[in-house]
Amino acid sequence: MKPVAVIILNWNGTALLRRFLPSVLAGTDGSLADVIVADNGSTDGSAEMLRREFPSVEVLEFDRNYGFAEGYNRALAATGRRYTVLLNSDVAVRPGWLNTLYDYMEAHPGIGAVQPKLLSASDPSLFEYAGACGGLLDRNGYPYCRGRIFGVCEADSGQYDTPLDVFWASGAALMVRTDLYLSLGGLDPDFFAHMEEIDLCWRVQLAGYGVAAVPASVVEHLGGGSLPAGNPRKTYLNFRNNLLMLHKNLPDATRGATLLRRRLLDTLAWVRFVASCDFANAAAVWRAHRDFRRMRKAYTSHPDRDLLRERADSRLNILTEYYLRRHKKFSELTKQ
Repeated sequence: MKPVAVIILNWNGTALLRRFLPSVLAGTDGSLADVIVADNGSTDGSAEMLRREFPSVEVLEFDRNYGFAEGYNRALAATGRRYTVLLNSDVAVRPGWLNTLYDYMEAHPGIGAVQPKLLSASDPSLFEYAGACGGLLDRNGYPYCRGRIFGVCEADSGQYDTPLDVFWASGAALMVRTDLYLSLGGLDPDFFAHMEEIDLCWRVQLAGYGVAAVPASVVEHLGGGSLPAGNPRKTYLNFRNNLLMLHKNLPDATRGATLLRRRLLDTLAWVRFVASCDFANAAAVWRAHRDFRRMRKAYTSHPDRDLLRERADSRLNILTEYYLRRHKKFSELTKQ
């Protein structure tokens, strides 16, 4: 059995598969990995198209759409390779991308998850929003990346080409140790989609493993294929899941204060939406907080280790850096 499964989760993505899958097949070492498409209950004939046009691809068919998190959990449990790459259906890869990630994981047994450099498929001179060159969290739990802060994506000039331990790796192209992934319960299906990979990477580190970005491996990600920026559903999931992630992974000693601070900041975001007459997104923030209060009751055990406070990058307040100091690039962030 090959040591790696490259799993693409698909839901009604015939057009994306036809556009991006040829690159994945051409750029992936067939002696190292099998490319598998897990179909999440599609109704557009995706599975039939794959069997007809891409016969070398293994197809797993689910009876319905289980969402990003549970869909991948089911796929990893069914394939069971030593390593798994969770690859979005809108990702094109460059030759050698997988070998580089595989070699890094083999050489670093203490690393539990890695990501490649993510460039924009629309403009490969720019980093891509979903993970750029490795993700971090600030002291309030806001995510940002080497190469992307909020909506500003930098041009890639090789400035972040050194491998680096990061707080989180992008779910657009995420390589994991399969046994570790499964032992941690995988992606949290309660999240459905958005920030579930950050939550997973947090748990990987609490389990004693590291997370890394390996920029010698390069892929191009289209992004926004499921929910575009500004969509109220995306707003809802991002706000709700960020609160759930903090509640799950912070220890008793600091959870309350961090969540209070974060919920106050979310209230300011709600006010901003209302002031701009964006009532749909304002309502999404309100629903996110309502549902967080209900859903948090399911998480009764919490870690003792405060990983957010330990990490040097978490000392930053990314809101202050971006809005007050006008720092739009990772390299400009104030070192504290």
